[in-house]
Order: sequence, then C-alpha cells, then structure tokens
Amino acid sequence: MGKNTHDFKIQSFPRVRIAAVDLISQAKKQHSIHGLVELDITKARNKIREYMEKTGEKLSFTSFVISCLAKAVDENKNVQAYRKGKKKLITFEDVDVNTMIERDIEGKKMPWTYVVRAANKKSLKEIHKEIRVAQMQDIGITDLMKKMKLYSRVPKFIRNIFWRKYKRNPDLRKRMAGTVSITSIGMFSNNIGWGIPIAYHTLVVTVGGIGQKPVLINEKIENHEFLTITISFDHDIVDGAPAARFISRFTELIEKAYGLN
Repeated sequence: MGKNTHDFKIQSFPRVRIAAVDLISQAKKQHSIHGLVELDITKARNKIREYMEKTGEKLSFTSFVISCLAKAVDENKNVQAYRKGKKKLITFEDVDVNTMIERDIEGKKMPWTYVVRAANKKSLKEIHKEIRVAQMQDIGITDLMKKMKLYSRVPKFIRNIFWRKYKRNPDLRKRMAGTVSITSIGMFSNNIGWGIPIAYHTLVVTVGGIGQKPVLINEKIENHEFLTITISFDHDIVDGAPAARFISRFTELIEKAYGLN
C-alpha cells in the first residue's frame, strides 16, 4: 500500500451542536412552502439615513424588519398558529419574534438567539432599544455548556421523545422559541441572493442580501435598493391564499417604510 500523503487533523464534534442536529432532523419533517420576493427598500433606507443625520443615532434595519413582520402577523395571526395534537390549532395574541443577535459571551462576540416578546405591541424604536440592550449584555455560558454536555449524553431515542413533546406543546414552543422566526444571511454576505431555511416555526422570514436595480419612475431611470427575502410557511397550517395575503401586506409595510415616518 502507498503512503498516505494527505494532511488532516481529527477533533471532537462540539457537544453544543448535538441539539442543533436534533432540531434540524425534526425540522426536516415539516412540510414547508417558500416564497421568494424582492422588496424595494429605498424609502426605508433613506428614512433611516435621515434619522441618523438628524439625531446621530443609527436605527437597526433588522429592528425595522421585525417591526413590519410583527405588524403583518398581528393582522394575519393564522400564520403563527401551532398545532396541538391532530385536531386543534392554537393561535396566540402576542407576536413573539425569534431572531439572531450578536452578544458578548465570555468576552467574545457570538450569534445568539433572542426573542422579542409581544413585538406587535411595541414601536420600532422600542424594539431597536431592546435589541441594543440585549446585545450589550455579557452572559455567561458555563451553565449552558453543562446542560449541552448533559443533553448530548442522553440516548437519542429519549431526546426524540422530548422533541415530539415539544412539537405538540404550543405553549412550550412559544416560551422557548417564540411564535415566528426571522433569520438573516445578509449579515454574513453583502451579495444579493435568497436563503432557503430548514424551518421549524409556522412562519420563518429569511433576510438575504441588498442590491441595486434600475427602476423607471416618472419616465426617468433611478437606482433603487432591493432586499431579497424568503418567506416560509408550514403548509400543514397555512394555505396558499392566506400566505399570499400575508406576503402582500408584509411587502407593503416594508416598501412604505412602516414605523419610520
């Protein structure tokens, strides 16, 4: 046999990833449908720039999208319903938005799940301030690491029992992960494009990149900024017509710069 000349290294699979792998395995069972849309965000971005010039404070674009999402869901609450057993749907009044933020974890910046509770009852500025405060908090990870190590040692069939109970318990799902989810691939890339998530909420919004395109306005060509967004629904719960109505309203709120006027 010839000598192996390939260089490689062996390292342990992170225990904290075991829960993520289990979640993805469960999420793949969901019957998701996806809508890929482009939204003209020129007005919204201009309003955010004007606000910064006037006040010196930069409003978070993510907070703006969360505010629009919460408003659209508040008007179409069926898109955040959860199944309870085989015959019931639970629809909550509060829109709890699960999002990713950067937090200081033992001195390092890391992405972290955060839930904006009752976002439909908060203004854009309230959401912005809440996220900024959460980003500034330094949280310890020692207890979490201990729990993840304990979780990873539990046999898989027992972990699967937990996930089955979790999926059938809308109140637990709301407390742990909110009622809808928004995630961003644009935070890792400036290129325009869509992301297709492995969804585990009834509604997941995946924010893509931002790019410029020429638009004909009053017989003149103008460059406008467009945001790519993927809107994913659990098709067991949300049919095409309600999904289309939600997308139409969400698009309208984004393009009219809801909350920035």
